[in-house]
Amino acid sequence: MQPRNNMSLRGAVDLAAVKAAADAAAKAEQMRAERARKAESGEGDAAAEPLIFSVTEADFEAQVVPLSAEVPVLLLFWAEGYGPAEQQVPVMEALAEEYDGRFVLAEVDVRTNQRLAQQLQLRDLPTVLVVVAGQLIPLFEGPALAEEIRPLLDQLIKEAAERFGIAGQPGLRSGRGEAGGADTAVEPPQDPALALAHEALDRGDLGGAIQAYRNVLADRPGDEEAKLGLAQAELLQRIEGADPAAVRAAAAERPRDVAAQIAAADLDLVGGHVDDAFGRLVDTVGRTAGEERDKARTHLLSLFEVIGAEDPRVVKARGALARKLF
Repeated sequence: MQPRNNMSLRGAVDLAAVKAAADAAAKAEQMRAERARKAESGEGDAAAEPLIFSVTEADFEAQVVPLSAEVPVLLLFWAEGYGPAEQQVPVMEALAEEYDGRFVLAEVDVRTNQRLAQQLQLRDLPTVLVVVAGQLIPLFEGPALAEEIRPLLDQLIKEAAERFGIAGQPGLRSGRGEAGGADTAVEPPQDPALALAHEALDRGDLGGAIQAYRNVLADRPGDEEAKLGLAQAELLQRIEGADPAAVRAAAAERPRDVAAQIAAADLDLVGGHVDDAFGRLVDTVGRTAGEERDKARTHLLSLFEVIGAEDPRVVKARGALARKLF
């Protein structure tokens, strides 16, 4: 079973949250300052924190949220006695050891923390979420192999550093490295034009972001980060002002109406329901023909751009689409 990665970090929880990125970064800076003050006064010691630990409803906010200002915190929700979830635990623990402090792993047994699981509206076990600068971000749900998870972790680490200035220090918690080493420096965004596009997206200037991404792509048509940013900005622009209840009602009443299904799929994707968005349009391709079918197919391909070609759900949906077409 493929992991269901819910969204790029450029859409913390949902894509609309990119507008709050500047606030989140400021919050992270405040958290870091507070942790530094505590370390100087002897109240806390970041280096003493483990790579892997358990967390409960009672200590979630006090333990996870401050730590997320220093390093991405992965939350693994599992349940003792439930095979698929139990089997995910050693996979995630091995990855935590492998990445050696670039993230930390907090394990939550939902049997003894049911209220927390309900508040987060978990749909499956195992589920892995991420907390960065106090922002809760879905990573994937369902069983997954290490080789399927590594690309998600690499993307997480890169974007947490670039967007929030948060980068775990390899070896700090395990004792295999030293704080402040040269290999732990946060790299700035690699291109000023791309940085301007990201900033416009963060401000909610969707028109400006779209034009800026298009400018980058005019110079570098193969720039994957610009393609992703453009697809996300265009998606946000399409849903501006939409009435979610009306959109979903129209899609339910008119299953063969391609425009109605496209609008609902956009909302699904923004809400993090990636498989639902893809499945809706794959089904629409299957029940339509001619120009309408091509319209649904083309829009589905544009949603693939939002998530990224290497995402396992995109690979799965491409296969489903091919079966409908051929």
